[in-house]
Amino acid sequence: MARTHPEGWRQLPAAGARGRERSTLALLADALPPDWTIYHGLHWTRADGPQTIFGDVSFAVLGPGGRILLIEQHAGFLDETADGLVRPGKRARIVSHELARSADALRARLRPALDGAEPLLDTLLHCPDHTVRQPGSAGLDPARIVDAPRRDSLAATVRALTTPQDGDPPADDARLQALHRFFADLLELVPDVQAHIGQADELTTRLSGGLTEWARRISATPHRLRITATAGSGKTQLALAAHTDALAAGRRPLYVCYNRPLADHFARIAPAGGEIATYHQLCDRRLRAAGRPPRFGVPGAFRRMEEDFAALVAQQPHPDWQFDELIIDEGQDFMEPWRDALLALLKPGGRAWWLEDPLQNLYARPPVALPGWIGLTADTNYRTPADVLALLNARLPLPAPIRAGSPVADSGPDVLAWRDDAGLMDATKRAITRALGLGFRREAIVLLTFRGREHSRFTPLEQLGPHRLRAFTGRYDLLGEPEHSQGELLIDSVYRFKGQSAPCIIFTEIDFETMDDTAMRKLFVGATRATMKLIMVASERSAPLLAPPA
Repeated sequence: MARTHPEGWRQLPAAGARGRERSTLALLADALPPDWTIYHGLHWTRADGPQTIFGDVSFAVLGPGGRILLIEQHAGFLDETADGLVRPGKRARIVSHELARSADALRARLRPALDGAEPLLDTLLHCPDHTVRQPGSAGLDPARIVDAPRRDSLAATVRALTTPQDGDPPADDARLQALHRFFADLLELVPDVQAHIGQADELTTRLSGGLTEWARRISATPHRLRITATAGSGKTQLALAAHTDALAAGRRPLYVCYNRPLADHFARIAPAGGEIATYHQLCDRRLRAAGRPPRFGVPGAFRRMEEDFAALVAQQPHPDWQFDELIIDEGQDFMEPWRDALLALLKPGGRAWWLEDPLQNLYARPPVALPGWIGLTADTNYRTPADVLALLNARLPLPAPIRAGSPVADSGPDVLAWRDDAGLMDATKRAITRALGLGFRREAIVLLTFRGREHSRFTPLEQLGPHRLRAFTGRYDLLGEPEHSQGELLIDSVYRFKGQSAPCIIFTEIDFETMDDTAMRKLFVGATRATMKLIMVASERSAPLLAPPA
């Protein structure tokens, strides 16, 4: 299989001209050998429409000896005139002239990149929908035309035109590297990280919408659906859609999760109506409504609150605390007594959803039994860059490989090593500097700690080098909103940030003796929070176990 630059194009939803070009790219990529490279203008950073890579050129193919083939693809029909093949339209353009103009301009730009040497450049017209009736008068060498009757020979023709020939200068790595740098720069794939963040989010949302779509089509009586889905597969989108559907149908929804930050996040994105809470928030609210406020100052207060809540809801149901739709998120963090208490809040005929990811079970809780529930699984992660998932699949003892569906495929995950506390702080500052240098603004960067907030070396810090940290203080305001310090760079623990994501994740304070189940789960959760860039800051004993494979 040939290399393609850039990667990530296979995940693009495509139709029309973009779809035709993607099909051609897939054909060439699958048919050409690994030492061929195809440069193309289809990429997630160019989601605003089809793009040529130069002039009217759709693809540039670089052979192992340095031969370059420019391919212009024209879908649809062409007019055959006395001057040659012409694109129909208000401004009719002669194909051979356009191709020659593109080739001449590219030659002029390539010579300086090759220290004045003449590039080995050829051209090809691919018109898969048109049959050239008079090849001799088309204005192009018939051997450089692949029309509808010959379209099955496209890959063989491209290979023949890019294979080293007698008389070619000897191929060398310096020449090939210069050509690669030229075409990579020509594509200008990363002019503005901030613009790409929005495009990546939009594409990720679109790609991961499949789970939302087909899970909501399942009809069952009673409606009891257990969705076991990996990180980035669209669970939050599904929860939001189920919550919104219930409100639109006049049903009252209850959304319950384990982590407070996730509940706060869901409350911000969900439409008004229904109830949104962590399990312990729900216990507190129900007990207070019954005139039995929990006593948090006594030992075992949370366990006592859970027991009082379960006993209360098991009694005569109160109409103010009955729901038509129950959505349980982060089900891997729940316990079986909680399941029974929550189902007691569901009206007869009500619908229940249980969303979980066993790989994100950071509290080592046994799976909750749900006898009689319909099971649904999803193993494609659309959020995390494909090369980050490749690293996790290679380095972590995962039960099964996670499939990559992200349009971001060449993020280049980094690992920085540290020896002691001073080295940890220095490496983390270097990671921040690297992220800023790549174009990420501070609001797009999240600093995640491998340790929990209570034990992290970063918890006492208000500033790291020149960067003021925005950290959870452990307190909530009068409206129940979490209070944060007045910083510009968010820092949180891998435990609290579960269920959320950010364009750039700096996962720091990583340290473990062996790659046991706990370390594996924390690494998986932290790394899959990244949507575009992951930088891991790990101890010297841990870093070799996380380095990308050679």
